This record gives sequence, C-alpha cells and structure tokens, in this order.
Amino acid sequence: MEKGIVVDREAQMIGVYIPDKDKTYRGIPRKKVLKKTKIYAGDYVLGNIVDENTFAIEDVEERKNLLVRPPVANVDIAIIVMSIKNPDFDSFLLDNLLVVYEYMEVEPVIVFNKIDTLSEEDRIELEKWEKVYKDAGYSVLKVSAETGEGIEKLKDFLKGSICVLAGPSGVGKSSILSRLLGVSLETREVSEKTGRGRHTTTGVRLFRFGRNSFVGDAPGFSKVDALLFVEKNKVKDYFREFLRYPCKYPNCTHTSEPECGVKEAVKRGEISCERYKNYLKIIKVYLEEIKQLCP
Repeated sequence: MEKGIVVDREAQMIGVYIPDKDKTYRGIPRKKVLKKTKIYAGDYVLGNIVDENTFAIEDVEERKNLLVRPPVANVDIAIIVMSIKNPDFDSFLLDNLLVVYEYMEVEPVIVFNKIDTLSEEDRIELEKWEKVYKDAGYSVLKVSAETGEGIEKLKDFLKGSICVLAGPSGVGKSSILSRLLGVSLETREVSEKTGRGRHTTTGVRLFRFGRNSFVGDAPGFSKVDALLFVEKNKVKDYFREFLRYPCKYPNCTHTSEPECGVKEAVKRGEISCERYKNYLKIIKVYLEEIKQLCP
C-alpha cells in the first residue's frame, strides 16, 4: 500500500498527498476506517491509488497528538502569531495557548507580526514582551508579513515538520503563510468596529513546504481556556520557568504554600510578574500577597 498524509480536510472532502507520486488525491475512506476513527489533517494514512484522482484509505496510523483547534494531527511545531497593536497584544491568551501546546507536547514558537507598523513606544513594549518570553524559555521571532522582514528565519522553523499557525484573528496568520509559501491566500483587515479580525479560514489545509514539511492555517480565535485541556493542579507543570525552582513541598501549587521557590523567584524578578499573574488567573486563584510579590 501507498503511504500519504492528509493535507486537506473540509466537511466531506479529504485531500491526501502521496510523496512517491508528488501528487494530491481525493481520499475516500473505507467503511472499516470510518468505524474506527475520524480523519484529520496531518493524519498519516495507508491505502491504494484507485485512479488518477482517487486514493482509497485503508488505515490511519496512530497519532502522536491531535490538536482541537485547529484540528490537526501529528503536529511538531505551533507558530503562535501575535501582534502588539491591531489587535492589541493579549498575554493571557498567549499564556493559555502555551499551556495547551506544552500539554499536547507541541513545541511553541512565538511570532510577533506587524513590526513595520510599530511606533517607538510600541517597540519598547515589544522588547519587553520579547524578553519575558525568551527568559521563560521560548523562541521568539519578529516579522512583518507586509515587508517580508524576518520571514526567512521563520522558514527555518518549518523545515521537516508539520506546523500550524495559531493565534487570534487579525494578527496576520494568512498573510504570513502567503509570504512563506509564495501563494495568495484570502485575508481581510481587522474590523474597525470591534478591533477583531474577521475569520478568513473555515477548513483545515496543510501546505507543502519543501520535502516532508507542511504548514497549516486555521480559524482565529479570541479566547482559550487552558483548564478545558489541563487539570487545574497540573497547570504549573506547563509554565517552563517554574520548573527551574525547587519548593519545600513537591506538590506545591505556588500560591499559599511556605518556602515556595517560584514565589521567591518572582520576588527576585527572575520570573516575570505578568506570567505569574496569568498563571494565577488561569487557575482562578487570587492572592492577597500579590501586591507584595509584584509591586
């Protein structure tokens, strides 16, 4: 049987790319496959070429992960696109996304787009957030889909991987994808009335980028709740910088316990107050001492 990857999934339509043929076929799953599992973009499938346009799907290989939004399987890298302005940067949304991707064992890369539009004050803010997330242990890139600045460096993160571009609506995910792949994708401006981007994508499609490399675009969103994916008492395990600091109690929640290494690190400025506050907000805990920790 031939092996392929699902690169297009919208409603009943399935597109399967067969590397040996360098061609995408319409995938038709057998009933035994549909009884066993749903099929998602990113799935590796086995089957037979029926004719010049059709591929019969006989089996779906076991997935290493499955994202919910966008619904993509076997993802290696999540490129989280944000902007400082238009729309305004939302660190709480970003930290929720980072927790979810860490939980899904997908490597996040933070990309700030629209750097060509920033004022001097905005650039200072960008430098602040860049430091916060680099210090936390994440790769942070700055790009402009308009001018192409930083796009070549971003391409290096995509090679040899299945990647998804994620982030809120209006930050320019489709514009970045157009730059990366040299194709024209539908984009729309941020709504002047709401300040939010209009959705431009309804299905999930993976675009081939070099050999064995795929990148996907997906609908934007304005809210993510990490607790829908991760148990409340486990969220702390997905803040990378927290793991550097030992606490007196092995099950420390970094909230009200004494001799907490994380809180001490916050006091010393080694963990950003913004990240720590977002952690408390995610787990829905308010600390009276937060004003002393983060004056």
